[in-house]
Amino acid sequence: MTPFGARLRQLREDRGLRLKDMAEELGVSATYLSALEHGRRSKPNWSFIQRVIHYFNIIWDEADELQRLADVSNPKITVDTAGLPPKATELANRLARDIGTLTEADLEALLETLDAARKRSRT
Repeated sequence: MTPFGARLRQLREDRGLRLKDMAEELGVSATYLSALEHGRRSKPNWSFIQRVIHYFNIIWDEADELQRLADVSNPKITVDTAGLPPKATELANRLARDIGTLTEADLEALLETLDAARKRSRT
């Protein structure tokens, strides 16, 4: 499941909506919506995200968060390490190989490390 898929499912379930009914209102198939929720589809396009925002009457910060979640929800990514140090290539390959063995705590620690690195690079 992707971050966007998890949030989409949560929105749907919190409102007691059936997948079939929501899919019909959004103009997609129930199969597509289910695959999106389960992370078996690539990240949704801007138009679909806007339909979700309008459907749930989501405003400002929550809409921005939904867009952010969509941006980090591509379940099949490619990491291009050409031109980067050898350690970057090693990290990308090891992460691809071992991601399934990481705990929630491991994943949170890695995300925090990446967030800190991004903040350092901006200053």
